[in-house]
Amino acid sequence: MKMVHVTVQTACFEEEIGFYQEHAGLKIVRDMRSAGRNMVFLANGDGETNIEIIENKEADNSGNPNLSVGFCTEDVDKKREKLIECGFDVTPIIAPAPDVKFFFVTDPAGVKVQFIN
Repeated sequence: MKMVHVTVQTACFEEEIGFYQEHAGLKIVRDMRSAGRNMVFLANGDGETNIEIIENKEADNSGNPNLSVGFCTEDVDKKREKLIECGFDVTPIIAPAPDVKFFFVTDPAGVKVQFIN
């Protein structure tokens, strides 16, 4: 069975889309706004797992502290510095093994996002 998507409901709809486009490199693969729904699907490409973002003005943008989504990045240090420059609060880099480094950042909807090499 293949995972199809992860859904994030948020009151910060446009900011959430921008976060995943700019910082995770995802592209909108399906946009429901022209049909009157503030809902988009973002992914790396066709057939990939999507992040579904739905505008919900009543959403609590505090996230779930026990849930995170993760993305590979070629340069963890550079990605972390870019997010700091953009005003995001990021964790220190964690290196549990010589060939593994990662950190976490909270997206505009309160979802913990991990960037790992």
